[in-house]
Amino acid sequence: MQMKIYDSVKKEKVPFIPIKEKEATIYVCGPTVYDDAHLGHARSALSFDLLTRTLRALGYRTTMAKNFTDIDDKIIKKMSQTGMDLRELTQMYIDKYLSEMDALNVQRADIEPKATESLDAIESMISKLLESGCAYKISNGDIYFDTSKDSSYGSISHLNRDENENISRVCHADEKRDPKDFALWKACSGENDVCFNTSLGEGRPGWHIECSAMIEKHFEGDEKYTIDIHGGGADLLFPHHENEAAQTRCSTGHEIAKYWMHNGFVQIDGEKMSKSLGNSFFLKDALSIYPGELLRFYLISVHYRNDFNFNEVDLLSAKKRLDKLYRLKMRVMPTKASCVNKEFKNSLLGAMTDDLNSSKALSVVDTMISESNEKLDNEPKNKALKKEIAANIEFVDTLLGFGSSEPYEWFQYGISNEERVKIEQLIEERNLAKKEKNYSKADEIRDELSKMGVSLMDTAEGTKWEKRDSI
Repeated sequence: MQMKIYDSVKKEKVPFIPIKEKEATIYVCGPTVYDDAHLGHARSALSFDLLTRTLRALGYRTTMAKNFTDIDDKIIKKMSQTGMDLRELTQMYIDKYLSEMDALNVQRADIEPKATESLDAIESMISKLLESGCAYKISNGDIYFDTSKDSSYGSISHLNRDENENISRVCHADEKRDPKDFALWKACSGENDVCFNTSLGEGRPGWHIECSAMIEKHFEGDEKYTIDIHGGGADLLFPHHENEAAQTRCSTGHEIAKYWMHNGFVQIDGEKMSKSLGNSFFLKDALSIYPGELLRFYLISVHYRNDFNFNEVDLLSAKKRLDKLYRLKMRVMPTKASCVNKEFKNSLLGAMTDDLNSSKALSVVDTMISESNEKLDNEPKNKALKKEIAANIEFVDTLLGFGSSEPYEWFQYGISNEERVKIEQLIEERNLAKKEKNYSKADEIRDELSKMGVSLMDTAEGTKWEKRDSI
């Protein structure tokens, strides 16, 4: 099955043909760790998690790298505000980010480089650019990339030089040769700055250089490209990715990536948000109310290249849609999975190999659920059917990253520990009443639990319960 991806540079869907046969190398720009992760970080992480899952399902040996920018002006400002040192502050936010990504079932990257741990590679790349005349140092010790030395500058974002100049977000310095030139190295500016002692002088790297250097450090491509796919949010196309490409091109003689992929933005729909969540853009706030699995399901329901309008009305609709998968899973428990249905597998992969068409993939899952329920209605004791359905659900989890929860626990989400203790105590009392054949008391307890919004299911494995409308 042929993987097709939308290349942001070519502006069209193209077949994915890797540098090395049946291998895939991916680098995604990760967060600058000065604050909590937001929904935009989650969207990007989920987009490229789907990419790696799909490539691995197709049999590619896939290596994913995602960096952490752990030295930056915003980080230094946060250090001043909090009194925390660089490592303490950045590691705190890295740990939070990874914990929240785990809640979304985002698989860890194979390589997670940090800027502060890549200084040798950064220093080496800047030195090469200086030696070749593609970079220059000004009187205060700052080092800039000379964009005029790269005839292909603008080829990534398709902005001409005049447009680049108009939207350049880089602060202008008196000694810069061109407004579009950007900082490779920032000389130490005082005792409150964070500086590293290198052959370039005391200072710290600029933002753009770190990704180029990390990619060259951790990947070996061929004479044309270092990696197969470079990804990130659409806001990184210019200037960040444009500048990365220029640095690598001028320091190595080859392109940084064969393909470029970018995910759309996330917007908050304030009119459809609850008071509890408000207009918060922080992922931690959403996770304090909703299961990570639901947020994952909701965020991948829209194609990764489209902008996403986050609102709780649609989120709750997504919950009802995901509930159907868990109702089906409940019907086939505790059956062990056999082999995934070939037609279902091909349909699901067919959607995902079409530039990660996750919305189409979810519709394939919906159809599988509907057809499976119909078959179970007709053949409720068909063990082979149940095993195949269980395998289908497992494949959904492998490829799309949801469906692995225990069904009854899924329908108990949002129950406080205090409520859980009371519910389970009442269930024990009911079980005892049934054992003593005191059925009227058992019925009274069931009614009491029902008034609490709890439904009971007596199964061969004991009494199971769920909270109606658990969110």
